[in-house]
Amino acid sequence: MRFRITVMLLTAIPAMLTAQNNLKTTVTQRYFNGVRRNLEAAADAMPAAKYNFKLTDGQMSFAEWLNHSTERNYSDCATLKGEPAPEAAAKVPGLKEKDEVSRALKDSFAYCAAAIDGVDDQKVLASPQMTYALLHVVVHNNEIYGNLAGYLRVSGIVPPSTAARAAQTNQSAASPAPAQPAVAGRGARPQPPTRDPNSPGYVKAKELPDGSVPPASADGNFIIGPTHNPAPEMAVKDGVPHGDVFEFTMESKDSKTYPGIAREPNTFAAPDPANQGRLQVNSHPAPYTRKVAVYVPKQYVPGSVAPFIVGADGPDRTLFTALDNLIAEKRVPVMIAISIGNGSGDAQGSERGLEYDTMSGLYAEFVEKEVLPLVERQYKVKLTHDPDGRATTGCSSGGAAAMAMAWYHPELYHRVLSYSGTFVNQQWPYNAETPHGAWEFHEHLIPNSPKKPLRIWMAVSDRDNLSTRDDYHDWVLANENMAKVLTAKGYDYQFVFARNAGHCDRGVKMETLPLALEYTWHGYKAKSK
Repeated sequence: MRFRITVMLLTAIPAMLTAQNNLKTTVTQRYFNGVRRNLEAAADAMPAAKYNFKLTDGQMSFAEWLNHSTERNYSDCATLKGEPAPEAAAKVPGLKEKDEVSRALKDSFAYCAAAIDGVDDQKVLASPQMTYALLHVVVHNNEIYGNLAGYLRVSGIVPPSTAARAAQTNQSAASPAPAQPAVAGRGARPQPPTRDPNSPGYVKAKELPDGSVPPASADGNFIIGPTHNPAPEMAVKDGVPHGDVFEFTMESKDSKTYPGIAREPNTFAAPDPANQGRLQVNSHPAPYTRKVAVYVPKQYVPGSVAPFIVGADGPDRTLFTALDNLIAEKRVPVMIAISIGNGSGDAQGSERGLEYDTMSGLYAEFVEKEVLPLVERQYKVKLTHDPDGRATTGCSSGGAAAMAMAWYHPELYHRVLSYSGTFVNQQWPYNAETPHGAWEFHEHLIPNSPKKPLRIWMAVSDRDNLSTRDDYHDWVLANENMAKVLTAKGYDYQFVFARNAGHCDRGVKMETLPLALEYTWHGYKAKSK
């Protein structure tokens, strides 16, 4: 899920305190030091000539991303110190050259290290502002590093975290490390184990040579990796028509479908003692603002009816770059893309969780009634009503939402594209008709229903999410089960299992999105008027 790092840190706090662990030490040793190391190494790895590089027009440059990290480091860590941000913070926006940008970044991390070193746990936990600052300095930098890893890959540079994992794997293979004793009482969620795609019970899949992806016309199950280099179509190219991208916002007060909710601060979902299959969540009405980005390709003929794709957790500019290149090469139809931001938060009790993890057609109806009419009216485009010309896409809970849109409304959508789909039990409120949430897709719904006219592309990673709190939170097994039941029912689908990758892995997406789009739209023919 998009904010899974935040959730992981927040849910770890009570267990840390119960076990008399030190919050400061855990945050520093387990999270802060790692992201600091990755970002500083990324700053060193990118050549000076590429510091002004942008993945697409309108995005921040590599240097601007680093400056953004530096500014927020000073802001968050000044809060921890209980003092105004140092004077150095005011000079950051004007920095452009590698030496000065990199040095400022490292100075800000040194400032944060000193701030965290001086933290008193009980004081921090008593202050929402300080708790937020301590967690945000990790979460925010992880998000920035995830973006910059894409910049590095497009520039032909292996991101530091990937290089470190590869080196560790090689070292372990040469000389296995002795087993480490478990730490009693540790409350933080462990790192997901690495799964073998050939494990008993998994679907039989074809292992491809490292660096290759399946053909866009091939159904079935495939294994890729461990290397994930960006596809050429993920880079902005000269001479290729670039579509126009428009953005607008939607307010919760204007929505008849989703007026807005949020989970109570510093509270978490907990099993209902009377029914372990249900969760107790403290949630309340709350406003939100969501962004929507609309991509209109240069090849679109005004007044014509166009196919389109709806994406979750937008805006997603990587989607627009891929479409620029694929449309130019006539590998996908000339289509509109509507990339819709979520309503904020994550998991049970949040607006995002309500929209994406609910097993119903409500989100599809929201898009149909409240989003698409705005897009047509504001940007003078005509969107097809042919379900074969409509696709949905998303990652994590967004992938589950994409599937739900098509499953519950096949008269609206026939094509689904999912990365690390949350086909697990994240649903809240509880619904007796689907007691196991999106796990029901592969447990009951698909096996027990007539085949629907859907075409589905899915990917999962060998280190994808896993929670052992029950039997319904294993992302790898869930996606494997999806492939199994889709095979049994005779669906057109392609399933990719990625080695050496994590949840919603950016490297995997940069490698496979062109393939995924081309497969998803394979066989599409516009209906004659």
